[in-house]
Amino acid sequence: MSERTWQPMDRPATPSRGLAAIAGAVAGAAALGAAELLAGILPGAASPVVAIGDLVISLQPPGAKQLVVDLLGTADKLALNLLVVAVALGIAAGLGVLARRSFDLARIGFAAFGILALGASLRDPLASPLTSLIVAALAVLVAIVVLRRLLAAAARRLGPPAAEMPAWGRRKFLIGSGALVAASVAGGVLGRTLLERGRLGAVPQTGALPSPAEPAPPLPDGAELEVNGITPLVTPNERFYRIDTALIIPRPELAKWRLRIHGMVENELELTYDELLEEPIIERYVTIACVSNEVGGDLVGNARWGGVSLRRLLDRAGVDPAATQIVGRAVDGFTAGFPAVHALTEGTESLVALTMNGEPLPPDHGFPARLIVPGLFGYVSATKWLGEIELTTWEAFDAYWVPLGWAKEGPILTQSRIDTPRRGDRLPAGTIPVAGVAWAPDRGIGAVQVQVDDGPWSYAELSTPISDATWVQFVYQWNATPGDHTLRVRATDGHGEVQEEGPTRPAPDGARGYHTVEVSVG
Repeated sequence: MSERTWQPMDRPATPSRGLAAIAGAVAGAAALGAAELLAGILPGAASPVVAIGDLVISLQPPGAKQLVVDLLGTADKLALNLLVVAVALGIAAGLGVLARRSFDLARIGFAAFGILALGASLRDPLASPLTSLIVAALAVLVAIVVLRRLLAAAARRLGPPAAEMPAWGRRKFLIGSGALVAASVAGGVLGRTLLERGRLGAVPQTGALPSPAEPAPPLPDGAELEVNGITPLVTPNERFYRIDTALIIPRPELAKWRLRIHGMVENELELTYDELLEEPIIERYVTIACVSNEVGGDLVGNARWGGVSLRRLLDRAGVDPAATQIVGRAVDGFTAGFPAVHALTEGTESLVALTMNGEPLPPDHGFPARLIVPGLFGYVSATKWLGEIELTTWEAFDAYWVPLGWAKEGPILTQSRIDTPRRGDRLPAGTIPVAGVAWAPDRGIGAVQVQVDDGPWSYAELSTPISDATWVQFVYQWNATPGDHTLRVRATDGHGEVQEEGPTRPAPDGARGYHTVEVSVG
């Protein structure tokens, strides 16, 4: 009868490196899942994943924004969330391996990560320090408890030190770890859903909106061309582009939300949402664009915006004549700044927008209020989730994107895009409509021309403009002949200036160049 050698019961648990790494990663997943769930349940709590992601955004080097948009487009926020999770799990796996030698050091590592998450959370103006502390502390506690239990489960208590963990034990460990990961993912998804739907007790957008004092005029005859594949004249809310720095949509509590107008003014104003709705509401069709939009890109849209005249509000505040810059501040701390003349000059129609295409601003697009300034790229003007408007001088303040290498002035360039046919299309010979949109907000579009191969530029038919602040549709009837062809488009603005040929990258003040499409006919 063979003898069995027993190890002392107080011998430290020493699972293999692989199992220890798995235990650490699972502990990290449990901590993140618990943190997301608590952030969704507790009022005023910040998600550690979002907070660290926001910190990463704030520390980005010049040029990073355009690189990310080029690679990922509007999926950039999802990618950053996943990157933060992946890095956190990698660190947790390393702490699991470290715990084989010193559990105290692993415990310190998780605590340090919790402190980092708490510090990042406290940067959020909407976050409650107390509930954010609770979330960070409980997440660290969950990580430590789970790691200890998993390491104990994976430890080789029987046999000599060189003995392998029994196959049944390894299976049990992996099955248990997988179940814990699944529960963590479910908790995290539920927590993020709760957080996005009701962050900080936001009041639902309910109730009837007042009728506009100045409704947008009906679309003129010929404002839309009947061409298959062309971009709609008015972009539906759900299809409107979204580019911003917010990893999670800010949802200020309307009962506490105020729009503050301050700085170089005679009378500071603080207006509630209801007080803004009591002001005369005017509607205007305005095309806005993102400076990151590549030639031919879709980070541009046209909507019917409704809100209060920014000039009217500034007149109430009494602007100091020396003020030369208007700075919009979002409730999450984002800033954008633009020359004051864009709001103060007679004939301009900058808005504190409250509605979009006849509905309250969707959360994605700035509820409860945002700025709409015709003619300027969004990064210098279109502050979403607006909380403050400050009057200052041009030299006194650089808004969020300026220190990161983007131009301080951001007029939207004259641009045009072919929507149909698309690159790579195979077309039949004969008459083919070449159609798309062109824009030069606040100057309007005077003409659009299309070139086939290296031939002459030919004028396209234009839709009837809504106003100088919106894009127009165009169509050119092309007599397509067999072979491979290159189509180009260029626009001329309402001042007679022809679109720049370029090409240039979007940084620092917008992309230049003619949109070009290659097609085959035959």
